Amino acid sequence: MTRILFTMCALLLAMAGICHTASAQGRPDPAMTIAAQREAMKAFAALDGVWRGPAWTILPSGEKHNITQTERIGPFLDGSVKVIEGRGYNADGSVGFNAFGIISYDPATHAYNLHSHAMGQAGDFVIKPTTDGYVWEIPAGPMTIRYTAVIKDGTLHEVGDRIMLGKEPIRFFDMNLKRAGDTDWPAAGAVTMK
Repeated sequence: MTRILFTMCALLLAMAGICHTASAQGRPDPAMTIAAQREAMKAFAALDGVWRGPAWTILPSGEKHNITQTERIGPFLDGSVKVIEGRGYNADGSVGFNAFGIISYDPATHAYNLHSHAMGQAGDFVIKPTTDGYVWEIPAGPMTIRYTAVIKDGTLHEVGDRIMLGKEPIRFFDMNLKRAGDTDWPAAGAVTMK
């Protein structure tokens, strides 16, 4: 019986050593990964802050709907991701639109991702920084929905277009926001140890 226990213990220790060695070899150093992500997020640094301004969208009925759009955007997880909340206010002050997004970067693939929640839907989309803003797209069957933003002189101007091969783009969204100030969101207010 003792020999069986000894053999089992030896086997478990050997397996633990193998698993530790495999995970140590296959898993990148978290500090290096976070440093690479933080560096990549500098491409979106101009987004940080509180933004407010007019926006409009074309509803499925064809009606143009005007709102006051607000955005609060800030770094999180030691600057390795960017967190975004957008709220669109109707003329009566009610919230007509609310969205939440996280921009992240994968050092292994050298690609940015926008994970978005809006209007009861969620998805992951390719987002790319440009020299003066960003572009992100939603594949929608034979159509692509493309959002293009330019950030310049304290203004964030983003438009949305429906694009179909061989046809002119159809503009269905436009927002023109002014930077209203700094924010410590979402990093502020963390639960303390005591």
